Amino acid sequence: MRITALAGGVGGARFLRGLIGHIGTRDDDAAQATITVIGNTADDITLFGLRVCPDLDTLMYTLGGGIHEEQGWGRADETFTVGDELRAYDVPPDWFTLGDRDFATHIVRTQLLRTGWPLSDITAALCERWQPGVHLLPMSDDPIETHVVIDDADGRRAVHFQEWWVRLHAEPEAKEFVFLGAAESTPAPGVLAAIESADLVLLPPSNPVVSIGAILSVPGVAAALQATSAPVVGVSPIVGGAAVRGMADACLRAVDVDTSAAAVAAHYGARRTGGLIDGWLVAEGDADLPAPAGVVQRARPLLMSDVESTRRLAGAALDLALELRAWTAATTA
Repeated sequence: MRITALAGGVGGARFLRGLIGHIGTRDDDAAQATITVIGNTADDITLFGLRVCPDLDTLMYTLGGGIHEEQGWGRADETFTVGDELRAYDVPPDWFTLGDRDFATHIVRTQLLRTGWPLSDITAALCERWQPGVHLLPMSDDPIETHVVIDDADGRRAVHFQEWWVRLHAEPEAKEFVFLGAAESTPAPGVLAAIESADLVLLPPSNPVVSIGAILSVPGVAAALQATSAPVVGVSPIVGGAAVRGMADACLRAVDVDTSAAAVAAHYGARRTGGLIDGWLVAEGDADLPAPAGVVQRARPLLMSDVESTRRLAGAALDLALELRAWTAATTA
């Protein structure tokens, strides 16, 4: 069985770790599933001359056992000597923290980029060390960056997403998100095939605007999701009208979407009417919220508070996808 997932950083990575753990407990066809993960690269940024890929690295570290568990990002057992020295030299920016171990990953990536390696090959090479248990693909080998249009004391301007998210804490209202380079990009090798040939497609509880939305901005990805014969099941990142993690509400406001599980489901839309999803998991407290016509909705505990709850959530998403796959097979037989 081939499972393909589109994922951002922390939430997507934890969900996928739960999925791998859950699959290991099954005794059906899913027990031997292979997983391909298409990671968001529009959060990428160049700092200190190095190319940093936050979401790809969070996926790789989390699934490979090297993540800082409390933060959900960065390396475990990290030190910050290089950052301290850069601050002593008064080298900006001082608002984005990179640890010494993390610097090594960015140095390797940047060296290989400068020799002409595509990001997909570099990601595969980095994963040789981490063995994440999935086939990790960047959404594109082409550079794409999310910029945010804001109004502040300097007037209306665009800043890199990381500056808005990390330095400004998403406090200036986002007027618009722009995925620079996306329109001219192409999917990385294997991305479209992973969607088209999948048995199941999952959208973990990643930010629907700047994570999943960024991946969908790459030409051909949304069309592949709409055309695949696999059921597409999403997991709401909103519980009880609030973002589970991060500042997704600030992103949703910028695209005129309410902060609710129902509004995010409507934002994705049902595949049978030109949207993206067939199934949708919401929190138990959101069970009475309407789903788009054509979307099968299930209510389950969504908080990934520990290893077991995360495995159960991933199992619920997998079960819904298998249910939809079986129903489709039965109705077309």
